Formats: sequence, structure tokens, C-alpha cells
Amino acid sequence: MKKLISIDLCAEFGMLKKPDTNEPVYLTFNMLHKPALLGILGAIAGLKGFEKKGVLPEYYTKLKNLKVGIQPLNHENGNYQKTTITYNNTTGMASKETGGNLIVNEQTLVAPAFRCYFLLDNENELHQQIDQNLASYHAEYLPYLGKNEFSVWWKDYKEYDDVEDFEAVESFKICSIFIKDQPIKDGKDIQPFNPAFTPEGNTFSYFERLPVAYNEKLFQYEYRNFAFTDWSLKIDHLNAYKPEHTDNRTKLLKIDSNELIQVF
Repeated sequence: MKKLISIDLCAEFGMLKKPDTNEPVYLTFNMLHKPALLGILGAIAGLKGFEKKGVLPEYYTKLKNLKVGIQPLNHENGNYQKTTITYNNTTGMASKETGGNLIVNEQTLVAPAFRCYFLLDNENELHQQIDQNLASYHAEYLPYLGKNEFSVWWKDYKEYDDVEDFEAVESFKICSIFIKDQPIKDGKDIQPFNPAFTPEGNTFSYFERLPVAYNEKLFQYEYRNFAFTDWSLKIDHLNAYKPEHTDNRTKLLKIDSNELIQVF
């Protein structure tokens, strides 16, 4: 039996480093992505991380099939404030330059927050332990957002009783980030102008190519195109946001009368 829960995950700072960036500035993903979220969940559950080159960590092998949903909080049109932090690595092991000093410039997220959904299996002992730890606000290891100096905490644990697969009968909105297989602009439900009616939302669309998994042969990220928008979407574009037809890791869930999320 499946059980959907959510927590609000918060941090003062975060650095979800993009692997394809280097000097002069290391860049961060704007949005929390699934491999990073699984790492946080692994720390909470007490699972081991990366220990040996060429071997995937325990938390990933045990949690990779867990469906998650991610909803940005306290954002500005899907974006988080960023700053660049400069610091010196003077250990003598980071640079071959004279003096052994390496100057590092890192783009850093400021006050990121996300509502994270987990579709747990009540018959799975590990999932039961995760649920218990999240509900009691207990972590076996200190979770962090990208770097161990950027610790995270969570609040507002919630269980959802009336979760169902979504079947559209009219235009709809997705309140989480979602994998898209078609351009959003083609799926917007744009209503004729009416000066007496101003719809809520319908102001922004945010896009980012994010990691969804590790390639288990190359040990590199696998990516999908994600979107986040407050636009209403057309019924005839529903399958563009329900990739379970080609990817059984993904589905749309209706969590109450007004909210729809994608888990992947």
C-alpha cells in the first residue's frame, strides 16, 4: 500500500554544484533535484554515502526507485536569490601553485525552501523508518544542501489521505516542478480577455534541465527537462505532463481539490 507524505525542507544557503562548470566560478542548480534529495533522505535515514570510486552509495541504490515530488517555496517566479562567495583553500592540497593556496568562487543559493513529497511503500521497512524519522523530526546524520556547511532542517510533516491518479476534465495546474515532453507555450490555457475578470497566477514559466538519476555505468547524472509554472494547462496536453506512458517512474497525483503534483 502506498502512502504520500510531504515535508517543507529549508536551508539558509545551498550549493547544488553543476558538474560541467569550473573556473572562474562554480555554478549551482537553481532547483533541488532528485539525486540531491535522495542524499538528504539517506542522511536522515542513516544510509551510507559515497565511499569508493566507481561504486554508487548505499542511499542511492536503496532509494533510487522512490517516487518524489518537489514544489518550490518562497521563490520569485521559480528562481532563488543567489550570491557568489569567494574563499581560500589553504590546506596545501588543493593547488599546485606556489604557497598551495586555491581561491574558490562559488555561486550560492540564498534561503532556498522546497515542499518535498515522498510516495512511500508501507510494506517496505526502510520506507517505514524514513516515515518515522521525518514525522519525529529526527536525522541519523546531519543533512545538508550540497555542502556540509549548509545544513538543512524540515517542518510541517503531512500525510495525504485522499490521493488519486489525476484524470483531467478541464484545464489544470501543476503546483510542483514537472518533467515536460512538449513546449509549455503550446499547452497554456489562454482565456479571452475579460476586463471584469483577472485570473490568479498565469504570470510565469520557469525551465531548467535537472538530474533525475545516475547513469550506473558512467557514474554521471542523467537529465530531463523540467518546468514550473502558475499557468493553467490544456486538457489535450495532459499526456505531455504524464510521461508514465514512456517512463513508469513518473505520474501525476491529485492531492486535494485544487492541487496537483508530479512524482518521478
